[in-house]
Amino acid sequence: MSHRPSSGLAAVSTALLAMSRHLEVRDVLKTIVASARELLDAEYAALGVPDDHGGFAQFVVDGVTDAQWKAIGPLPRQHGILAAMLRDAKTERLADVRTDPRFEGWPAAHPDMSDFLGLPVKDGEETIGALFLANKRCPKPQGSCGFTEEDEELLSILAQHAAIALTNARLYERSRELTIAEERSRLAHELHDAVSQKLFSLRLTAQAAASLVDRDPARAKGELQQVAVLAAEAADELRAAVVELRPAALDEDGLVNTLRTHIQVLDRAHSAKVTFDSRGIRALPAAQEEALLRVAQEALHNALRHSGAGEVDVALVRRGQGTVLSVTDNGRGFEPTAVRRAGRHLGLVSMRDRASGVGGVLTVQSAPGKGTTIEMEVPGG
Repeated sequence: MSHRPSSGLAAVSTALLAMSRHLEVRDVLKTIVASARELLDAEYAALGVPDDHGGFAQFVVDGVTDAQWKAIGPLPRQHGILAAMLRDAKTERLADVRTDPRFEGWPAAHPDMSDFLGLPVKDGEETIGALFLANKRCPKPQGSCGFTEEDEELLSILAQHAAIALTNARLYERSRELTIAEERSRLAHELHDAVSQKLFSLRLTAQAAASLVDRDPARAKGELQQVAVLAAEAADELRAAVVELRPAALDEDGLVNTLRTHIQVLDRAHSAKVTFDSRGIRALPAAQEEALLRVAQEALHNALRHSGAGEVDVALVRRGQGTVLSVTDNGRGFEPTAVRRAGRHLGLVSMRDRASGVGGVLTVQSAPGKGTTIEMEVPGG
């Protein structure tokens, strides 16, 4: 009988639910490995994702300390049992991996392993990883493997769902990369429309001042003062663009401080008054924080560039069991259904996708002459 702490459908269900909570590839890999090790009560577990050059693009372990992992050295190459699993797409259950003819040894700091269970993780016909466990925590008669046929079946079920979770995480990351590319394109247009125009005006004003210096010094002085104003506005526009290009500030400063800094820059760069209020917010998962930041940026872009608003208020607050971001402006507003029919979305599709991608909901309230409120709610916080 298996000596796992919990067994059967309940244990499998717990493992599958844990995998479904993550969107980042690295987080999914770590959850798969930890779930497999706990489910089968093994001392060690690992999952390798192959690259195209005979090595592993990613290799995640559980049961090995950070110090041990560092001492082991570089990621393994595809050789021995690992290579066989990837090449032959076949499950391997061994009483002692060290006695297998394909075994090629370990680095000096590698922990000692004996009984072994490994199988490929497949997406259709493509092998996208190798999942394996070692050292089952149970009594093992001489020459027999601690891992059973039941263990093999459970790990096979887990591997099938792991393939789905890993594929979904990869698709999510690719879609996010595409979104980042779209945002960079949008920023390029913003720089062209705003900063470039101000620099062009600055150049013309400086030329006018130069031509007036001798014949009308007073007017030349006025033009030079305008040059200073235009230069300051251009600098503020550039600062605002740089803030948008630096989502990494989330890792260092958190969502609240990153939003506050971003809004302070926008408040200086635009004639509209932009305010920020935050109450009772705790740290959120990284994917949710990034989605909230990006939705705030898109909503602010619409309010400041298209609405003609004199005031834009941003709030990030707790509501029941969730966190709510709201961006409200007193601009000209619009009819949301008319915007959809006209094929213009003002970034609403992108914002809704971001919200739903992290388990949230986006709502839009607007009417001609009544301003606009964009609200995004996510669980937690």
